[in-house]
Amino acid sequence: MSSEAREWVWEHSSSRGTARLVLLSIADRVADEQCVSWASLSSLAKRTRASVSTVREAIERLVHAGELEQLDDLTGPQRSTVYRLPLAAKAVAETAEDEEADQAPAEGPEATPALRISALRRCGIRPREVPESPARVRKPAVPESGRSRRKPAPRRTGNRHSDVPETGTQNRSEPDLNRRYSSSGGAAVIAAAEWQVDPATHTWARQQGHLDRLGEQGLQAADAKWRAHRADFKPRPAEAWAADWRSWIAREHAPSRPNLYAVPGKATAAPSGMTRAEAHTAALLAALDEPTGTEG
Repeated sequence: MSSEAREWVWEHSSSRGTARLVLLSIADRVADEQCVSWASLSSLAKRTRASVSTVREAIERLVHAGELEQLDDLTGPQRSTVYRLPLAAKAVAETAEDEEADQAPAEGPEATPALRISALRRCGIRPREVPESPARVRKPAVPESGRSRRKPAPRRTGNRHSDVPETGTQNRSEPDLNRRYSSSGGAAVIAAAEWQVDPATHTWARQQGHLDRLGEQGLQAADAKWRAHRADFKPRPAEAWAADWRSWIAREHAPSRPNLYAVPGKATAAPSGMTRAEAHTAALLAALDEPTGTEG
């Protein structure tokens, strides 16, 4: 039947340009003598090589001309729009009546034949299910019941800890040293001057031998030096300061040894009578406790 619908478009349609291509694409999917078809705007745009807006305007012109009907109470496969070519359906009906010898040709050619929905179901075309009310009635009940189930939860939480401050449970687990965690559970940032050597860091210095190497006074001097160098740094979490402090102490030399790490931005003067390279070599050898060859 699609061939008869296409033939009517070629022979009798007054459409032109994109509208004619759109009507031919719709007629190409006609399944029976009722000249009912289905298509989506995107598929019509792809077949006619036109934009969706151009296809929409072409459909409006075809509907206004009476060569196309948009059946809003029906839906096609994948919720596509259903169309009908009324003039083509009328022509097909007249041809069928002319071929029947026992009927007069003048009977019923003035009106378009009525649709038979049952015959369209095999093509995937069916009545639209929007008017059904049960689904619309059930939808509001779902969020209402969901909210009623969720409402008691905050009340139970509040009643369970009614005698505890809002942040009490978090503050109880917050360490006093270095204010490592804030009351909201996130890591707090502090300045280097506010950070204090905690027991774990002090134990690390002793286990790694830095306390024996530097001595208590040397360790305090290295700590003061570290704080002077970090005074202008942005605040950091306590863990970050602890890691930076350990790295600094591991590089720090004992007071009796030459300082291999100059203050940033300042030049280290070489001892008199030695070049800069010789001074660096002597400092490295002294750090390794190796003889320089100049001992008397």
